[in-house]
Amino acid sequence: MKKKIYNFSAGPAMLPDEVLKEIKKNFLNWNNIGASIIEISHRSKEFYNIIVNSKKYLNELLNISDKYTILFCQGGARAQFSAIPMNLLDQFHCADYIDSGYWSYNAMIEAKKYCVPNHINIKKNTDGQITLLKMEDWPININSDYIHYCPNETIEGIAIHEEPNFKNKIVVGDFSSTLLSRKINIEKYDLIYASAQKNLGPSGITIVIIKKKLLKNSYPFVPSILDYKKIFDSDSMFNTPVTFSWYVVSLVLKWAKNQGGIDFFEKNNYRKSHLLYQTIDNSTIYMNTVHPNNRSHMNITFHLRNPNLNDIFLQKSHEAGLKFLKGHKVVGGLRASIYNSMTMTGVKKLIQFMKNFEFKFKRI
Repeated sequence: MKKKIYNFSAGPAMLPDEVLKEIKKNFLNWNNIGASIIEISHRSKEFYNIIVNSKKYLNELLNISDKYTILFCQGGARAQFSAIPMNLLDQFHCADYIDSGYWSYNAMIEAKKYCVPNHINIKKNTDGQITLLKMEDWPININSDYIHYCPNETIEGIAIHEEPNFKNKIVVGDFSSTLLSRKINIEKYDLIYASAQKNLGPSGITIVIIKKKLLKNSYPFVPSILDYKKIFDSDSMFNTPVTFSWYVVSLVLKWAKNQGGIDFFEKNNYRKSHLLYQTIDNSTIYMNTVHPNNRSHMNITFHLRNPNLNDIFLQKSHEAGLKFLKGHKVVGGLRASIYNSMTMTGVKKLIQFMKNFEFKFKRI
């Protein structure tokens, strides 16, 4: 019998078994039309139903009002690092960029090409643990046009659990690794973007949720494929979209709704992460360097106190069917990404492996 595999990759991440089975079942003859989903036109009646359903499910899951529109953009979140300042600002304006880790810092670096970013580093090291300034203490520039931040840093395993409450500011959030994982008040944001390959589907597509009042005729230098107004006017089909990714996103959104929506995932993700952090904190060989107030519920990073055991841990976990636990090269160590699709069974399997590994190697 084939061993059950648990995929802890940070992205592209695992997809729900139910979704994968549905893709397999219908791949060669989708909806009995005699063709695969990857072969049909994006302008066909059949594909139009996918567009309608994906927007419908996302609206229902996030309770999105008609003040917003949903754009399905090509490429990853890095493309939005450029699209956001180009669509919202001109090159002489300033925007606040909150630096909580690798991805928010890189968004700021990209924005330098198009505007004057106000770099606000909110990370501190307190007694060997990473902590973040509370939102109320962020030194926001009174003259900035928008605030950009990332509520979940996948690489360091850092999270901002507060929601923004900034007056007279456009708030932009990179929700790539946290959208649909917990409840948010969409009204507190003016623009949210999320690359799909975490909680939403496969790579190749990024969802942008933007207030309609921000859609405007862009500056001449903005590439058409990054122009929010053009994307909106063309119903996200200015050119041929990544149809397969869009299709899978629609299946994942339907699955998420059937599971019980965001209320279910928020509780389940907290339980999964709590058990993992408990295992790490009670261990003599593992450690996590993020303060409990700022720990991610999506990406649990940890280190072995004896780094010489790192490769052994990865080899043995791989053999046990626990895949892709290697930490990002920027920080090293280990990382378990437990997005919505990761089951409690998978998390408990990892915890049992970690305890067995500790029992065997704690004296080395």
